[in-house]
Amino acid sequence: MVVRAFLDWFWNPDVWLPPGIDWKDIVPNEKIRYPDQGDLLYPIPFALVLICVRYLIEKMILYPWGQFLGLKKVNKKTLSLPSNEVLEKAYKNKKSKFTHKEMESLVKRTDMDLRQVERWLRKRSGLDKPSTLTKFSESGWRCICYLASTIIGTYILWDKPYFWDINHCWYDYPHHSVPNDVWWYYAFGSSFYWSLLITQTFDVKRKDFWGMFGHHVVTITLLAFSWFCNLTRIGTIVLLLHDCADAFLEAAKMCKYSKYDKLGDVIFSIFVVIWIVTRLGIFPIYILNSTLIEAPKIIPMFAAYYIFNGMLTILLCLHVFWTYFICKVAFKALASGKVEDTRSSSESANDDSESEDSVENSSIANHNKNHHVKTS
Repeated sequence: MVVRAFLDWFWNPDVWLPPGIDWKDIVPNEKIRYPDQGDLLYPIPFALVLICVRYLIEKMILYPWGQFLGLKKVNKKTLSLPSNEVLEKAYKNKKSKFTHKEMESLVKRTDMDLRQVERWLRKRSGLDKPSTLTKFSESGWRCICYLASTIIGTYILWDKPYFWDINHCWYDYPHHSVPNDVWWYYAFGSSFYWSLLITQTFDVKRKDFWGMFGHHVVTITLLAFSWFCNLTRIGTIVLLLHDCADAFLEAAKMCKYSKYDKLGDVIFSIFVVIWIVTRLGIFPIYILNSTLIEAPKIIPMFAAYYIFNGMLTILLCLHVFWTYFICKVAFKALASGKVEDTRSSSESANDDSESEDSVENSSIANHNKNHHVKTS
């Protein structure tokens, strides 16, 4: 009884549907195929299948391709790390940087000098850092998916009247039939973002981890909301609009990782133009203007639609947030002559060795200074 009462409250048609419309009014029939809420369960197992496909493509295509371009995995032989149970245990248990006292304790417990302990910990950290080949493969997979989504979405929407006149998203609402091609486009888009959400904790860590996490959650929720309320027409346009630029970003990263800097600069420039046009131009001027201003003139508003518009607004805020990073990369590229991924919070072990040597030398210098003061 409690569950039944909760479901009746949650699926209140006054919340999810326009005034005067009940769930019985949008039951699928021979003329109109309305969205089925149960269809939203399919993307979860589809996402697991996508993760398996990703693993195969990375191992069979992207890794060999990256190696052909000269990228290598972290060479553990060059990091020649002797086993040390004390340091290994300390490394795994430590969540932040070691303090001076902790370093002195490790020196005493291992019969090693400070330089040796610093070098061991630096090399051990290097073993955990993702290689450039790994980042190349991750970007390659995302590039393939974003490109596929863009091509499929454009092909599916090209002959749809609402793709060329957005007001058709509201005429005769909510009695819109969902064609098979739109059903599969939704399934693919939802599955892809579910897979990104699942694998985010295993992929290379980025500085905007929580921003990306929020983006995936909002995107999945938007797709679900638009499906529940049969707002699939506007939903497909939003999905296509958000995937078309990201393929160029991932391609630019792949060029950067494989040292094709000039080609990467060109592709990144294309990405910046497409990003600004779609995310800060078409999205607020065309999409949000339609949902916030034009739609109320054609259909009566209802609670779920306000929530839907709220999430679109959050998405716009995320666009502005990421535009800051993009402009940062663009200005840095103009100054230095090459593109760098400023969102990466970690680079390959070899890339970090120089900076870590500086940290090591600094720590040794501080240790010697402190020791001199104590001796004096």
